[in-house]
Amino acid sequence: MKLAILSRAPHAYSTQRLRAAAEQRGHTVKVLNTLRFAIDLTGDEPDLQYRGKLLSDYDAILPRIGNSITYFGTAVVRQFEQMDVYTPNTSSGITNSRDKLRATQILSRHDIAMPATTFVHNRADVEMAIERVGGAPVVIKLLEGTQGIGVILAPDTQVAKAIIETLHSTKQNVLIQSFISESKGRDIRALVVGDRVVAAMRRVAVGDEFRSNVHRGGNVEAVELSPEYHRAAVKAAQIMGLRVAGVDMLEGKDGPLVMEVNSSPGLEGIERATDLDVAGAIIDYIANQVAFPEIDVRQRLSVSTGYGVAEIVVGSDWEFVGKQLSESGLGEKDITVLTLHRGSNVVPNPRRSTVLEANDRLLCFGKLEEMRSMIPARRRRRAKVRKLPPEPIVED
Repeated sequence: MKLAILSRAPHAYSTQRLRAAAEQRGHTVKVLNTLRFAIDLTGDEPDLQYRGKLLSDYDAILPRIGNSITYFGTAVVRQFEQMDVYTPNTSSGITNSRDKLRATQILSRHDIAMPATTFVHNRADVEMAIERVGGAPVVIKLLEGTQGIGVILAPDTQVAKAIIETLHSTKQNVLIQSFISESKGRDIRALVVGDRVVAAMRRVAVGDEFRSNVHRGGNVEAVELSPEYHRAAVKAAQIMGLRVAGVDMLEGKDGPLVMEVNSSPGLEGIERATDLDVAGAIIDYIANQVAFPEIDVRQRLSVSTGYGVAEIVVGSDWEFVGKQLSESGLGEKDITVLTLHRGSNVVPNPRRSTVLEANDRLLCFGKLEEMRSMIPARRRRRAKVRKLPPEPIVED
């Protein structure tokens, strides 16, 4: 295959290892500076220019987008996606993972255990937010910090309030997170490739430092993950839309707590700690998946007038509970079930003999008018807006 590594650091360890691993396997590989692309929207089809010339054809790209160029970098990745070039990490996945609040919001919907987290803007709400996560000490995080920068441990409520108010005054947005004392300055970095963890290490902070990042001087050691930690890491990466990711987890008393999903994980620390060819595993995965470029399913399936994608929840009072999918009548209504979600399990392309259960969630493609009648009305959280009174403004 012909592979492009999008990176502004061609001499960095990770970039060099990925390039070497690709060349050792007989692939053609080039490292392209992300900022030298120009997105060409003038023609009939999406295209890209590089260093002022039309870009040649590539089978796949591997984005290594730095935090400081996320907006432009993801725009370039998105253009490659429109050109049907395979990427293991989508533009939306990179964008989601870069914003700590956005990532936490997405993961929280999918039963991913995380430290208790709050986000507020008004200073009057800060003390309440600290209480919501269990009180001091709390961890304060800048939304776009990396490598442990912008992560502060506040020992008591007054100090936490002072730090947050200071950061807010400089237009910085922060998360307030519970401090997991049992982790004792340790965390787990799992390197996810596809649907498996290919390597994992434990990072241990030095001295009184509570941040265990390698860039903060933390020590590392190889670790064998339990099935519980393995599942949490893979699921978190997949939910974010990343097929190559570093998933950071705390060792909580009740199991893994996902802290962060990194779309451009460094390889030096984990390769040296585990003595495993992580770069090679990434290249092998891309080579096996290159024929399946990322497709925006909703974008592709919604172009037919009257058709679209919707999720149908099987209610407990649905007459087909306990019966096979073939008896549901969906097929006769021109509705195709793409996946069935049952709790934390996902059944792709379920068979017609699959027996439906209450609370199953069916991701379907079909006639929107037919599906609309099957989707229950959303629970209203507020009363309806009433009509204006005859005299809306009472004069004194």
